[in-house]
Amino acid sequence: MNRELTPVEEQLIRWMLDHGKADAGAFLPQLEKAQVTPFRCPCGCASINFSIDGLPKPSGGMNVLADFLFGTDEELSGIFVWEQSGVLAGLEVYGLAGDAPKTLPSPDSLRPLSDETTLSQNG
Repeated sequence: MNRELTPVEEQLIRWMLDHGKADAGAFLPQLEKAQVTPFRCPCGCASINFSIDGLPKPSGGMNVLADFLFGTDEELSGIFVWEQSGVLAGLEVYGLAGDAPKTLPSPDSLRPLSDETTLSQNG
């Protein structure tokens, strides 16, 4: 059975959509109707999938709307929000320097993936 987003989940996803790609903000109205599906990643990470009231189940290719990094170099992780066929589909958390985090980061700990890419290309 689906559940409502927690305030922490809703705040984080809203922030990410507000600070993501140019078209990410267009998905904010869907966030208002989003519920979390029972899906649980086998690794135990904090990733979640969405069901949007009144819209079909997300299907097709994945389009990342907002992509960020968080953590220190020793505990570097990533997080992104994606859509499929115009439907807000989920929030993915992954580990880059270790296991994927089991809790969600706060918005103030996120930094754009592009900053990290720029640093490594110029470093």
